[in-house]
Amino acid sequence: MSKTWSVEEHLEDILRSVRPLDPIELNLLDAQGCVLVDDVVVPAALPPFDNSSMDGYAVRTADVRGASEEFPAVLSVVGDIAAGSSGLPVVVSGEAARIMTGAPLPPGAEAVVPVEWTDGGTGGGPADAMTAHSAAPEGASGQVRVHRPVAARQHVRAKGSDVEAGTVALRAGTVLGPAQVGLLAAVGRGSVVVRPRPRVVVLSTGSELVAPGEPLGPGQIHDANSFVLTAAARAAGAIPYRVGAVADDAETLRATIEDQLIRADLVVTSGGVSVGAYDVVKEALSRVDAFRGGAEEDGADDPARDTVEFRRLAMQPGKPQGFGLIGPDRTPILTLPGNPVSAYVSFELFVRPALRHLMGQKPVRRSTARARLAGDTALTSPEGKRQFLRGDLTPPADQDGAGTVRAVGGSGSHLIAALAHANALIDIPEQTSRVAPGDEVTVVPLD
Repeated sequence: MSKTWSVEEHLEDILRSVRPLDPIELNLLDAQGCVLVDDVVVPAALPPFDNSSMDGYAVRTADVRGASEEFPAVLSVVGDIAAGSSGLPVVVSGEAARIMTGAPLPPGAEAVVPVEWTDGGTGGGPADAMTAHSAAPEGASGQVRVHRPVAARQHVRAKGSDVEAGTVALRAGTVLGPAQVGLLAAVGRGSVVVRPRPRVVVLSTGSELVAPGEPLGPGQIHDANSFVLTAAARAAGAIPYRVGAVADDAETLRATIEDQLIRADLVVTSGGVSVGAYDVVKEALSRVDAFRGGAEEDGADDPARDTVEFRRLAMQPGKPQGFGLIGPDRTPILTLPGNPVSAYVSFELFVRPALRHLMGQKPVRRSTARARLAGDTALTSPEGKRQFLRGDLTPPADQDGAGTVRAVGGSGSHLIAALAHANALIDIPEQTSRVAPGDEVTVVPLD
């Protein structure tokens, strides 16, 4: 009898065999979702100069000390300073410069008075806003009445107050989201070296499968697996390509996979891996001569591996699994069971960690938590198998409290409706056969 693998043994074998993708340099927007290979050091301070955080007037603090609406400080306006201005006027005693948000603080000025604290140069009461320069260019001259004092450096963004030159803006291993892309642009980086998002080819097998939106014939069902696995790959950060359903024909499947290898960093199939007479994935991939090539040249960890190995795992759902490296580039392929819940649980346990490893992300596994089982009925689990049940996890009310989790649906691997209402997996170890309400369990949050 062949060996029964544990969940951990199967995953460790996959991670040992899958290599992180080679780094490449990408433009900023193309690098979104990728992982930084090196630290990014700030070449110049951000902001690179003292600048105004308000629309108003750049002043010397002594000139507005004690100012009020009844006794305003009257200053001569010596010019406009807009964002991007150069050739700044010098502010001396008794003077002010009209300044816009983001504009550099001129020499001699110590603070910025918001326009709402002045008459805006109109000679009237407090101003709500500045008149557009194009409509009233004279606003850059004349006088302004200031109704409130300011402290030194008030409403001034100091040079380097965001990040100082020479500091690390982003650490290696950071996933580049919108905010990180924005920071890289702000410090002047037009491109970065990253590990790219892996390209994942997803296909399901079964002559009974029909594309969603098409009518069903006798004995047919809609193909859910290729959709849920494609969506899961995208959520994990990969670039997925959904091939769809392949009929139960070994040669057709082999040809389809071979055609897809050119655009795949990893291949995921579902269905056809058990012990039935029509388990086409096992039939097609147990001998993979057509995919061989390159094993001796590329220094793979296991150059002797040139077939997909099909295994029995001590888990439920997802007992039948397959894994191998195929084709001239030794492309990883994970063959998952065909039942929808089995396929999705298998993706979370094995495919998602492999994708994160390809991208250089750490940790590769989802975090776990402890929660108390809610409900009126005890959960049972087959002894000797590690069971993953769908659960509805309610987080703790505070950091010291324990969350609660309620099983959603039964243990059947076809119950996809229950899967859609779950936000966690309840992880019941091999040696546990019964969990009572109120018992503490391990959960894997899926959000």
